[in-house]
Amino acid sequence: MKRILKPVTYALAALYFLADAAFIAIAKPISGWLARHVVLKRLRDWIRSLRPYSSLALFSIPVILLEPVKPVAAYLASSGQMMSSVVTLIVGELLKIVLVERLFSLTRDKLIKIPAFAWAYTKFREAKAWLKSTEAWQAVRAIAKSTRQYLTEMKKSAAVTFRQ
Repeated sequence: MKRILKPVTYALAALYFLADAAFIAIAKPISGWLARHVVLKRLRDWIRSLRPYSSLALFSIPVILLEPVKPVAAYLASSGQMMSSVVTLIVGELLKIVLVERLFSLTRDKLIKIPAFAWAYTKFREAKAWLKSTEAWQAVRAIAKSTRQYLTEMKKSAAVTFRQ
């Protein structure tokens, strides 16, 4: 039984983290836009003034509140409410990742002062570097790049066609 459940657990964990990775591509530009355009200087200054463990507590809030979005979306999907499931997943994940991205960029220096966080962040960076060095990652990146180029060419072609 343990031999059967172990690969299933790994597959579920991979899918779980793959969902986060998919949303990061969308969330980073939104987070950057917020940083450049939304004027919340007093809030930003307050966040930056927090001490390391207070920063960690603040950083944890969106994760704790919004991480259950995936199981809720899965429940909605299993109960036949596909549209609600998709909307819940997209909105919840984007909100979580945008908030976490913004908070991390504001509190990174403070969070790294916490030994356990620094250790976990180092391990995360090592795992990310290893993943990016794999052939599978390189293949996916190449496919994504060629797809973006193809779509850009199609967009240009469509623009020329509609101008005529």
